[in-house]
Amino acid sequence: MDLRPPLRGRLRKRLPSVRGLLKGPRRLVTAAAAAVVLVGAGTWTAAVASADTRTVRESGQVMAVDGVRLDTSFFAPAGAGRHPAVLLAHGFGGSKDDMRGQAEDLARDGYAVLTWSARGFGASTGKIGLNDPKAEVADVSRLIDWLAKRPEVQLDKPGDPRVGLAGGSYGGAISLLAAGYDRRVDAIAPAITYWNLADALFPNGVFKKLWTGIFFNTAGGCARFEPALCQMYDRVAESGTPDASARELLQERSPSAVGSRIKVPTLLLQGQTDSLFTLAQSDAAEKAIRANGAPVDVDWIAGGHDGGDMETGRGQARVRAWFDRYLKGDKNAATGPAFRITRTGGVNSGDGTAQLRGAGAAAYPGLRDHPRAVVLTGGTQHVTNPAGASPPGVSALPGLGGAGGLTQLSALGLGVSLDFPGQYARFDSAPLHRDLQITGTPTATVHITSTTDEAVLFGKVYDAGPDGTQQVLPGQLVAPFRVTGAKMGKDVTVTLPAIDHEVQKGHRLRLVLASTDLGYASPAAPALYTVSLKGDLSVPTAPAVTTAAAPLPAWVWWLPAAGAATALALLLTARRRTATPAPDPRLAEVPLEIRDLSKRYAKSADRYAVRELSFRVEKGQVLGLLGPNGAGKTTTLRMLMGLITPDDGEIRVFGHAIRPGAPVLSRVGAFVEGAGFLPHLSGRENLELYWRATGRPPEDAHLDEALEIAGLGDALARAVRTYSQGMRQRLAIAQAMLGLPDLLILDEPTNGLDPPQIREMREVMIRYAAAGRTVIVSSHLLAEVEQSCTHLVVMDRGRLVQAGPVRDIIGSGDTLLVGTAAPVEEPVAEKVAALPGVASAVCADGGLLVRLNAGGTAERLVVELVRLDVPVASVGPHRRLEDAFLTLIGGSA
Repeated sequence: MDLRPPLRGRLRKRLPSVRGLLKGPRRLVTAAAAAVVLVGAGTWTAAVASADTRTVRESGQVMAVDGVRLDTSFFAPAGAGRHPAVLLAHGFGGSKDDMRGQAEDLARDGYAVLTWSARGFGASTGKIGLNDPKAEVADVSRLIDWLAKRPEVQLDKPGDPRVGLAGGSYGGAISLLAAGYDRRVDAIAPAITYWNLADALFPNGVFKKLWTGIFFNTAGGCARFEPALCQMYDRVAESGTPDASARELLQERSPSAVGSRIKVPTLLLQGQTDSLFTLAQSDAAEKAIRANGAPVDVDWIAGGHDGGDMETGRGQARVRAWFDRYLKGDKNAATGPAFRITRTGGVNSGDGTAQLRGAGAAAYPGLRDHPRAVVLTGGTQHVTNPAGASPPGVSALPGLGGAGGLTQLSALGLGVSLDFPGQYARFDSAPLHRDLQITGTPTATVHITSTTDEAVLFGKVYDAGPDGTQQVLPGQLVAPFRVTGAKMGKDVTVTLPAIDHEVQKGHRLRLVLASTDLGYASPAAPALYTVSLKGDLSVPTAPAVTTAAAPLPAWVWWLPAAGAATALALLLTARRRTATPAPDPRLAEVPLEIRDLSKRYAKSADRYAVRELSFRVEKGQVLGLLGPNGAGKTTTLRMLMGLITPDDGEIRVFGHAIRPGAPVLSRVGAFVEGAGFLPHLSGRENLELYWRATGRPPEDAHLDEALEIAGLGDALARAVRTYSQGMRQRLAIAQAMLGLPDLLILDEPTNGLDPPQIREMREVMIRYAAAGRTVIVSSHLLAEVEQSCTHLVVMDRGRLVQAGPVRDIIGSGDTLLVGTAAPVEEPVAEKVAALPGVASAVCADGGLLVRLNAGGTAERLVVELVRLDVPVASVGPHRRLEDAFLTLIGGSA
């Protein structure tokens, strides 16, 4: 699936034949096919000309298929006669227009070509079903029915056209599925696609969250998908763990479900730089289709969903030759070797592009051909899975890997990676005595023990340079695996990513098992894994694959470090750009203004978490956000930080409207749920590591200033595992203050602290705001808020109750503290609350807190209290924030 909208146009130009996931059709063996009709959305015909003098006739029409409208275009050679047909399917998020160039080329070469926009894409209607056999796959069979009636199309027999299918990613999958469901399909050429979608998105039981999230969201969100798919995604994304029903749903829409029925000549083009659909997917397809007796050729191209060279021209030429042989019957068509692989052979000194060379074999070697044992050393090691699995390690960069320099790194086979200290185990080989070509999947057996019953780890094999420090991750690939029953210890054989990579003499192989990875969901609970080797690393060598490329020049070994810095800067600072209102110059110096902010509960049209909330915060203020549980405080803070989007109203920070990823959020620091620190590192090392992960310049961290405000002193040099709870909290606050953000948000910063620690935290907040910055603190400790905050916003049931300076709210003249000689029972308080002139009355220590409405007076209140036999000892304005808070919310806290 081509899931990266910013790259879509680029890929359209580079690889019309190997382009994201197309949806397509196939023949379902069911009752009579629904009629395919032309709907009068304008049928037209045109002659397409180019430098190639052979003209092509094109017609476009919208077809009605079982209540869904499919937008199609038909291309045919200008001359008379019948021709083999080709269906070209587009990539995920694309449309039939993506395939125009390839369609015209094939038509000039003597094919009748039909392209279409799959359900939910382009001008076609319907819900996205991920190649549902009853929907998208059935649509292909209807399109084949239509081709069978065209006078330009060659027939094998009535109703059965000579037809092939091609497409990339989503379109590659529909090509495979169509061949499994419709026996009229004669040849297919799927590219960079999946065989089993469940295995692709849930490899070894681990949720590939980043790619899956990009996939669902770039398609327009759940509303664009069939309900069952939307529900599945929501369920798995929330839990972080794929369940059996989710696997079943994706498997039944995968080519593997009909693998035994795909018996047509198949050309499989798969990407080496692809963390979405790995080489293991095409390997499984090759095995299944070859077992059916059909000819299968395999081609590993240099690029993939993560970038690299997509080899457009060569790929198109090979697809055309494949169809020439198996659709036109041209036995002399040069379809290439049974197995071909593109290898990097150095760098063009003129333009810096990778030099690509082909290697091939007379038979596909598979992924475990001629394994060689490589001895590793490293002993028993401990790996931390941090709370919240953060910060995560980095291997591939979905959505970014195809851009600029990252594409170049991919094409060079270098990749970009980052492993955090303490979060991985490392096992190294001795320097190699000769070059080693790896082609396939390395494997290793390790012993895993965990403090929790389940462990998730990520295996990768690095090529480490002669000094052992510089390393590259071939293909940017990582293999996730889940270990159940890990508390008792377990031996696990790890199948590592399939790669084609030459390790030069003097280099080392490095096996890394990490606890986190940016692209995947890891357990949120902290855990400690103990990892040891149980044998050698086994690497496949595939010696029959000949004409290997020249080795990489030595100067490229510095690129990964530079690439990592560039990639992380892109990854952690790039934001999704959406249309936002223009900045308001009148608010350029106002840290925060919220206007009419509302957020409904999920799946509710009239229940609000926050409703019509408005307030403003100025520079130098320490604002306390107060309210009982369910008041909407956390929802408000999440909207302020750009984590969720309001339904109505707006939030402006220094005049800029807040949206997810808004650049002005770089001026906001937040401490929301506590930070997960690496216990074996010092406080300073943890903060430095965190700042490096943001990709921002070290000088922008203002580390010393933040640490001075936090007041940790000599403790910064000690391991975090020696810290008290108060010191950890202050370290977390210091982390939020890195970069000295103009607006600092603290959610319950004093949780778990004792009174002296709370006092220290109060001083931290006051010192931070003293320099003209602004602090917003949400807390349940009202006495502490009273001493540390200058202003308050009180919320209840999603609405604003009162806002203003602390002294004004505490000294509100409409609230009286009635001291009583004996405690007041709740029924008596309810009677007082019902009195004329009384807005509310709640029990408090030593008496009642009574808030008067506009018609109430203290004198009238005393008379009524005496009448109710309340033992009044004193009456006066209250002076505690706690009293004011209880009065304002009517005792609902």
